[in-house]
Amino acid sequence: MDVEVRTARDGDLAALPEIERGADGVFRAVGIVFPPGPTVIEELIGTDAEIVVAGDPPVGFAAVRGVDGAAHLEQIAVRADLTGRGIGVPLLRAVLARAAAAGSPGVSLLTFRDVPWNMPWYERHGFAELPEERWGPGLRAHWDAEIEAGLHRLGPRVVMWAPLR
Repeated sequence: MDVEVRTARDGDLAALPEIERGADGVFRAVGIVFPPGPTVIEELIGTDAEIVVAGDPPVGFAAVRGVDGAAHLEQIAVRADLTGRGIGVPLLRAVLARAAAAGSPGVSLLTFRDVPWNMPWYERHGFAELPEERWGPGLRAHWDAEIEAGLHRLGPRVVMWAPLR
């Protein structure tokens, strides 16, 4: 599916939490049910996060913030009924291109190790596990916040990194 990726406009933001909730629902197939509470995108709207969307109206989004002097992919989500149609790839490419243009040395993220469409998908797109001794204080804080929120009880988590050239 060919979609334009662009910076989110104010009018796009209200639709993004529902996209994320639908995408989160796909995890039920592997036994992961996220705890109740605000979505990641709801927590990021109105902050310094850069949000890009795919489509008009949006069918997917990615949100990035700076962590430890590099870009950090906080969330990427595609409408559940459109997963597997290649929408995530242009979103991820846009994140990497924008991070490179901004001078970031790379992009970090946290994801599930054993979910087939998480760690293996990121590995196919240039990410690798980042050893704990290379985590900065910001990544450590993200990790600890995930533990506190209960995400690590849902399945093994991993910090990943894609260097930018």
